[in-house]
Amino acid sequence: MRYHSRLFAALLLFAASAASQAGQPKSAHAPPFSPGETLKYNVTWSIFPAGQVVATLKQLGDGQNDAYEVDTTAHSTGFVSLLFNLNNQYKSIFDPQTLCSRAIYKTINEGRRHKQTQIVFDSARKVAVLKEVDLSGSARRVKHAEHPIPPCVEDIISSFYYLRRQRMYVGEEIRLPINDGSLTREVVVNVESRERLQTALGMRTAFRVEPHAMGNLYKKNGRLFIWLSDDSQRLPLRIKAVMLIGAITGNLVSVTAHSPVPPHS
Repeated sequence: MRYHSRLFAALLLFAASAASQAGQPKSAHAPPFSPGETLKYNVTWSIFPAGQVVATLKQLGDGQNDAYEVDTTAHSTGFVSLLFNLNNQYKSIFDPQTLCSRAIYKTINEGRRHKQTQIVFDSARKVAVLKEVDLSGSARRVKHAEHPIPPCVEDIISSFYYLRRQRMYVGEEIRLPINDGSLTREVVVNVESRERLQTALGMRTAFRVEPHAMGNLYKKNGRLFIWLSDDSQRLPLRIKAVMLIGAITGNLVSVTAHSPVPPHS
């Protein structure tokens, strides 16, 4: 049950596994997102409303190279809150050019679990520096750790924005590093198909991708699928985890940006 609750929390947070490839983005086109964009998701567990996710992108300054920050909130709603109450906040800071992560901060409230976590990615020393404070009990338990990382690594939020910057072709396999405070995992994202998808934004054409963590996170406990729009925005339209306890699905319901959403394709 603990694994399923963590995966549920991960899906509410964008499904923590679609990381990105280190180095420069493949696409030479204008980026599909810009500061001011807000994505809102409704999450369901089978037929039950389960939660909501809101992610807002901003820039920490006026300079071209000032870092991007994504503020993400995830909370359970309705019947699901009675079974598993979740109210999490995440802040990811990353380079606007390479999209390499600089840090991620988390405030986790999942049932009886209450934690504050910060992970700073020190590219000069090539280490991820973790500080985690467990607030679940009467005593504050603090954990410190350092783990080696490659020159460029993604966190579980920045990875989605990097993935949106990639050109995609059916049959393509993208290998990428992701770190969530421990050892860096290599994630393989398979571009499996190009499909028509009915969404709250209308009918869209989307690439369906499936991430696999080398190790492996999903083979034994379920599968994760992500649908990214085949247009200039490369929006994560749908995220679906298929497990023994049922399907958990996050559907994009609105996009707020400086520029209007392009016409339906």
